[in-house]
Amino acid sequence: MGQPTPARNPQPDQDWWRSAVIYQVYVRSFADGDGDGTGDLAGVRARLPYLAELGVDALWFTPWYLSPLKDGGYDVADYRTIDPAFGTLAEAEKLIAEARESGIRTIVDIVPNHVSDRHPWFQAALAAGPGSPERELFHFRPGRGPNGELPPNDWPSQFVGSTEPVWTRLPDGDWYLHLFTPEQPDLNWAHPAVRQEHEEILRFWFERGVAGVRIDSAALLVKDPDLPDLAADPQPHPFVDRDELHDIYRSWRSVADAYDGVFVGEVWLPDAERFARYLRPDELHTAFNFSFLSCPWDAERLSASIDTTLAEHAPVGAPATWVLCNHDVTRTVTRYGRADTAFDFATKAFGTPTDLALGARRARAAALLSLALPGSVYVYQGEELGLPEAEIPADRIQDPMYFRSHGVDPGRDGCRVPLPWAADLPYAGFGSREEPWLPQPAGWPAYAVDRQRDDPRSMLSLYREAIATRPVFGDGPLTWLPAPDGVLAFARAGAVCVVNLAPAPADLPAHSRILLSSGPLDDAGRLPRDTAAWLRA
Repeated sequence: MGQPTPARNPQPDQDWWRSAVIYQVYVRSFADGDGDGTGDLAGVRARLPYLAELGVDALWFTPWYLSPLKDGGYDVADYRTIDPAFGTLAEAEKLIAEARESGIRTIVDIVPNHVSDRHPWFQAALAAGPGSPERELFHFRPGRGPNGELPPNDWPSQFVGSTEPVWTRLPDGDWYLHLFTPEQPDLNWAHPAVRQEHEEILRFWFERGVAGVRIDSAALLVKDPDLPDLAADPQPHPFVDRDELHDIYRSWRSVADAYDGVFVGEVWLPDAERFARYLRPDELHTAFNFSFLSCPWDAERLSASIDTTLAEHAPVGAPATWVLCNHDVTRTVTRYGRADTAFDFATKAFGTPTDLALGARRARAAALLSLALPGSVYVYQGEELGLPEAEIPADRIQDPMYFRSHGVDPGRDGCRVPLPWAADLPYAGFGSREEPWLPQPAGWPAYAVDRQRDDPRSMLSLYREAIATRPVFGDGPLTWLPAPDGVLAFARAGAVCVVNLAPAPADLPAHSRILLSSGPLDDAGRLPRDTAAWLRA
């Protein structure tokens, strides 16, 4: 992988997270250290020089805990144990320490809404029977109907497109709630033991040197104790964004503050004012920006998303976050190469026509746009390689979204295919012995790191240079500049970002020099369509 990059000193400022570039690691698909076909911590440790060379400030690891992997690790059986497929707790501690020596902090993923059905608490609840204290840690209820044969309420699954119920009946007659799969029973956050356990889990990982925690499904934890049916427009909602959540996160914040730790919440909310409540100074530090992630490649819509995002965060003084893709979302190159460039779980379908060359051009421009905006940026593994979404054969799909939609939704496996590292090695260098857990497309070696590393025109080179150059924008606010229709132009500190989404080439604003561009200018020095440039004012 080339010469190791010299260690960078982690930013001493406690506010490092306000402008960080954070790289999302989906361990199962990042790098396979032992050749068994599954990515692992040994693979990540071996690739730390690559991540340091890329220039990222932190790594966010999706769940690496003991899990039956019924939902990609988001069904956790033990938060204090690393899944043996990935390694050991001792290896995780070494990885956290070694990353920090390379100037890279670690963020772990916590899934507080539910646990695995293999979790000791749920196993004890099953054994204890109806009415037991063990079942009070979850949402067990008798059914409706003459013989209790109907679910306790009509709540929908959180997997878009799923027609499956969120209640499962046991042989003893009780039903239990699971907003996701039956293998992920929801916890009862009104129970003090649930709150105490999660605070202890936070301390456990902060004690091991992690810098932050990403909170999965952060707005779903608390349920209306009556578990009422879902009305047409429930106010308040029986299980989304309930006011009681804020007391939980204030308590968590006191834990994080003792370790200078930070939180990033997965909060999908359309109401800007309610979204901002999670970012008050005594709650979460940051939250994911799903408006920008799902926005189509359209200048007016993108500028509106940027303005709305910054306005949402301003009242509470929290930094915005920017992300183009993650482990749940169609990869950027593919999405931007389609007629509909927005993202919506409900519109995902097999066989959608895609122009990958167009998508790659737009993805390059979008990388410069996102990295120039004020706040922190998340880069999902493989985005820096320009990987497209893979279409997985039906007999190899593992994602429960596919099965719970009865095959309508292609699922999320297409963005989780193992990374290509070396074009001429077996399985494109992901691992050496066994076929990867998801099949790599035939063209995967063309995207390999060793093919891109020394190519100045590659996506990898663009990301490396952009991350290294990004500090020129400083930490100041964004000021929009006059621009033709279809062109985005803004200044921050002494630098300007221009993105042309219009059909015709665009003249660049006055500048002293070009710092970086996502593609070549035309012969007249204009910015072509679907191209971005960073300028020194």
